[in-house]
Amino acid sequence: MAYNTAALVDGTSGQPNWLANDRFWYRVMTAQGSEFILVDPARKTRKPAFDHAKLAAALSAASGKTYEAVRLPFRSFTFSPDEKSISFAAGGKNWKYDVASGQVSPDAEPAAKPNPNAENEIESPDGRLAAYIQDYNLWVRDTKTNQKTPLTTDGAKDYGYATDNAGWTHSDKPVLRWSPDSRKIATFRQDQRNVSDMYLVTTNVGKPTLKAWKYPLPGDKDIPMIERVIVEVNTPKVVRFQMAPDPHRGTLSDDISSSGTFDDVDWSPDGSQLAFVSTSRDHKQAKMRVADAATGAVRDVFEETVPTQYESGQGAINWRYLPKTKEVIWYSERDNWGHLYLYDATNGKVKHQITKGNFVVTKLLKVDEKKRQLYFLADGREPGNPYFTHLYRIGLDGKHLTLLTPEAGNHQVTLAPSGRYFIDTYSQPDRPGATLLRAADGKLVTALEKTDISRLTATGWKAPTPITVKAQDGQIDLYGLMFTPTALDPAKKYPIINYIYPGPQGGGVGNWSFAAARNDHQALAELGFVVVVIEGSCNPLRSKSYHDACYGNMAENTLSDQVTGMRQPGPEIPLHRP
Repeated sequence: MAYNTAALVDGTSGQPNWLANDRFWYRVMTAQGSEFILVDPARKTRKPAFDHAKLAAALSAASGKTYEAVRLPFRSFTFSPDEKSISFAAGGKNWKYDVASGQVSPDAEPAAKPNPNAENEIESPDGRLAAYIQDYNLWVRDTKTNQKTPLTTDGAKDYGYATDNAGWTHSDKPVLRWSPDSRKIATFRQDQRNVSDMYLVTTNVGKPTLKAWKYPLPGDKDIPMIERVIVEVNTPKVVRFQMAPDPHRGTLSDDISSSGTFDDVDWSPDGSQLAFVSTSRDHKQAKMRVADAATGAVRDVFEETVPTQYESGQGAINWRYLPKTKEVIWYSERDNWGHLYLYDATNGKVKHQITKGNFVVTKLLKVDEKKRQLYFLADGREPGNPYFTHLYRIGLDGKHLTLLTPEAGNHQVTLAPSGRYFIDTYSQPDRPGATLLRAADGKLVTALEKTDISRLTATGWKAPTPITVKAQDGQIDLYGLMFTPTALDPAKKYPIINYIYPGPQGGGVGNWSFAAARNDHQALAELGFVVVVIEGSCNPLRSKSYHDACYGNMAENTLSDQVTGMRQPGPEIPLHRP
C-alpha cells in the first residue's frame, strides 16, 4: 500500500516555490530525510536553499529540542523580501533564521489575526480586496483595514450572487473572476428557486443532522440558471448582461467552477471586454460570446454543435480570447481528435486548424502573442503508449510543431512565471524517472532530481507489468497494467480481478507516471490474484469516437473490451481466464 511504499522512494521533488527572476526552491525526499533545494536557472545552479546543519544546530539551541539537518521540523518556509532570512514554524512557534549569521530567533513579526472566512474569499490580483458572499450578496473586504463593503444588495435565498452549487458539489466560496486591473468582477446571479431539493442524513453517534440543498436530478424540468453580470467594485454597480440566463453548465462538466474559479470566462487585458462560453444543458451546444463590460451588450461570435457532447479539453479549458488581434483559439474534436483552431473574432469564421494528427491536445499551457506561438500538452503523438503526455510548441499559423520533452514516458510540466523555463518530471508506470529544468525551447538547463527506488526494491517490491490487448473489434490496441503475486508459482493458476473505472470522465489507471503503489492492486495480488487494469473504450484521452463509444448506453460501458482483453493470450502468466 502507498503508506508503506511511498516513503521508500527517494529523489521525488515537491512543488516549486517561485522567487524573483524565475528562481525557485523545492523540498526533495532523500534516503536520510529531506532537503530544501534552491535553483537559479540563469546561473544553471542547484544548491541547498540554506545551510541545513547550521539551522538545525541554531534551532536546537534556541528551542531546547534536538533537530537534525536532514529532518528539519517544517516542510515549508518563506524568504524575506531581501532573501537575507527565512521564516518558518516549528514546535508551535514562529522562527526566523538569518542566512548570513546562521542564527535562529523567535519571529518578532506580529502574527496576523486569523481570518475565519479566509477559505471562502477570493483576493483581487493587486491583493487589496477580498470578495466573499454574505446573506446571498457579494461583498468585498479591504485586506489592510478590514473594512467591508456590499457590492450587491438584492440577493435572496436560492437567488444569490456568485453562489457555488453544482448539485453534486457545493461550497460557501464565491464563483467569480476578477478583472486584471482589480476594478471589476465577472460573476452571476444564480436562480435555483424552482430546483428540487436533495436530502441527506448523517450517520453518527447521537442525533443525526439533516442536510438539504438544491440538486436537480436527470429529467427534472428546472435546473439552476445563471444570470451573468459584471460588478464594478470602486463605486459598486451591477452591469447585467443583455441576454437570457444560461444553464449552470461548463465546457468541462456540469460545474462552472471546476478549476476553483469561474470557468469559461476570459477578461481582455484592459478589462473592457469579457469573453465567455454558454453551454447548453445537454452539453451539445457551445456558444462563444463577448460582452461589453460597461454596458452588458453581448455579441455572439460563433457556436459549435455536436451530436453527443462538446468538451473544451481533457481536464483543462483550452479556448482563449485574443482581443489585440481579434482572434479566438478554440478547441474542437470535429475531425475525431481534440485539436486547436484559430477563429476570426470579428466574423466568427475559422481561419485555420492549428494542430492536426491522430493525437489529443489535452492542455493549452501558454499563448505567446508576441511570437505567435502556443505551448501545449498532448497525448498519443509519439510512438508507444498513447496515454503518455508530452509538451509541444507550435506557431499560431499551424507550422513548426516542436517536441520539447523527447524522453519516453509521461511528462508533468510546470512553467516558470516568465515562461522562459519549465520543470519537466517524467517517468513510466514501471520505471522511475527524473526531474529536469529546461529552457522554453526544450534544451536542458540542469538536471534536478533522479528518482531512486533502491530502498523500495530491496524489500522485494516489483513493478506492475504494462500490457497491450485488442479491443472487442479486434483492431484497436488497449493499454493497461497487470499486478501479479511477488511469489508467483508457474505451476498454479490465478483468478483475475479486473479493476474498472468505466468513464466517461476518466479511466482505471489514472496517472500514467511512476507510483510505488496504485490503490490496493498489489495488495490484492499478494492474496493470490492477478489484478488487471485495462483502459477500454468509452474513456477519454483517445479519439472522439473512442470516448463516445458508450454514449447513451452506459450499461455497456467498456465491459466488452474488458472481457475481450482478459481472454487474450498475454504475458506468460497462468490465469483462470473467463
